[in-house]
Amino acid sequence: MPFIRPPHAKGSAAQARLDAGAVSEIIQMALSDDVSFEQIRAAHGLGADQVKVLMRTHLAPGSYRAWRRRVRRFSDQRAVYK
Repeated sequence: MPFIRPPHAKGSAAQARLDAGAVSEIIQMALSDDVSFEQIRAAHGLGADQVKVLMRTHLAPGSYRAWRRRVRRFSDQRAVYK
């Protein structure tokens, strides 16, 4: 489980509307290899770019970079991923 740090004061308006439970659920969904960005958008109304900002805000820098590498690697290998 990656280290989750408290959010900074910065953030989008959509993130400001999310409670801690929703943020936690979005992070879990984003870390899952079985959930696409479209499914996150359908459930929470955040697009891929907003999810990336949320992840960068709430994960430790190394955890965020590892997640981005994994998403990029899988998206290069599969036609439909995230």
